[in-house]
Amino acid sequence: MIEQIKTDALFDLLHTRAGAFLKKTLYPHEALSKIGEWIPQIGATLDGDRFHHPAPDVWIAKSASVAQSAHIAGPCIIDEEAEVRHCAFLRGNVLVGKGAVVGNSTELKNSILFDGAQVPHYNYVGDSILGYRAHMGAGAITSNVKGDKSLVVIKSDTFTLPTERKKVGAFLGDFAEIGCGAVLNPGTVVGRRTQVYPLVAVRGVLPADSICKSTDSIIAKS
Repeated sequence: MIEQIKTDALFDLLHTRAGAFLKKTLYPHEALSKIGEWIPQIGATLDGDRFHHPAPDVWIAKSASVAQSAHIAGPCIIDEEAEVRHCAFLRGNVLVGKGAVVGNSTELKNSILFDGAQVPHYNYVGDSILGYRAHMGAGAITSNVKGDKSLVVIKSDTFTLPTERKKVGAFLGDFAEIGCGAVLNPGTVVGRRTQVYPLVAVRGVLPADSICKSTDSIIAKS
């Protein structure tokens, strides 16, 4: 049912500084065009004793660990106790939550990582939202543009939801677990606590508390 992909069904909004803004959206894809506006508004409220403000529209928590080789473009917030590793590429419109991990050679663009989310090794995350403690294994990526460049539509067996956007990545519910080398096709939604096996190409909507072993094998967790 379409209720399973609503913002409040996928995410605990207490685990991100963008919670008050996301609460205004019915579906998470509605946030993608607004992330760049929200980050400066959030940044203006941050405590100067706890955050550096090294460049326009860039805020980095003093407790965060950021490699010198990381490239950080604004608007961007890196929250407290977050870790941004060697050669990470944050291209702008990025919110990295408290305790989140952005790994070596990982690229982020127009995305929100909730607190504790992890993209620790060679990941690409674009036009996406990763929920509380969601995790993407090494080499797992979000594909955010269709091959024919048409507008992305979120589909399941029971509904079709147009996004009216050319670029839409994936929305991972809280505690979602994505295996190494998996590809999340444009408009993929992964429910809370759902697990995707390595090397699977996922599309559409995976319900909460399920295991996706392959495109033809999706089972409920026991």
